Amino acid sequence: MHTAKYRLTELFIVFVLVPVSFALSYSPVIKLIIGALGFAYILFVLLRIERIKFEVTKGLKWKQFWKLTLIKLVGVAILTALYMWLVDPKNLFVVLLNKPLLWVFILFVYSFFSVYPQELIYRTFFFKRYKNLFKSKTLFLIINAALFSLAHIFFQNTLVMFLTFIGGLLFALTFNKTKSTVLVSIEHAVYGCWLFTVGMGNMLGFPS
Repeated sequence: MHTAKYRLTELFIVFVLVPVSFALSYSPVIKLIIGALGFAYILFVLLRIERIKFEVTKGLKWKQFWKLTLIKLVGVAILTALYMWLVDPKNLFVVLLNKPLLWVFILFVYSFFSVYPQELIYRTFFFKRYKNLFKSKTLFLIINAALFSLAHIFFQNTLVMFLTFIGGLLFALTFNKTKSTVLVSIEHAVYGCWLFTVGMGNMLGFPS
């Protein structure tokens, strides 16, 4: 399991030092190598040290999950659509209306190749490794959301940092309740796909 000191050092390197370094200007190839090595390390720890099994948790309350997720999505949709309409109307639903095939392709690639790895790192790995290091569950969830936001610092956009912090809180709460990487990945994909759909894709690194 490693000592508490080891895990805190690991937390700082993986979730603070590496994301902050990605905001600096240096070779994209080196960043890619660092990211790949970091992800490989996380998979190794999950599989060989924490003995995590990649399987769908039994007894999941799917009906309740979808009900809550759709309610939250309505709130997200209203606020973000209003924001786009007031601040950036020319990009409101721009990809959906003008490039529907690209829209479908991006939603698929994003959901399976971006969202799931993120949730594996920031929820499955993070909760398994560090939850018992914090006496306060509330503090732990806030730190998880803050570090998830920090992972997006390379965008150098305050709004992105705010949105990902709020998203991080929602995902942390969902994972803390369900203990399911699958459910939290679906929720993450739903909100992320909506942001791309409504026209906020450029600031989040989506092609348009």
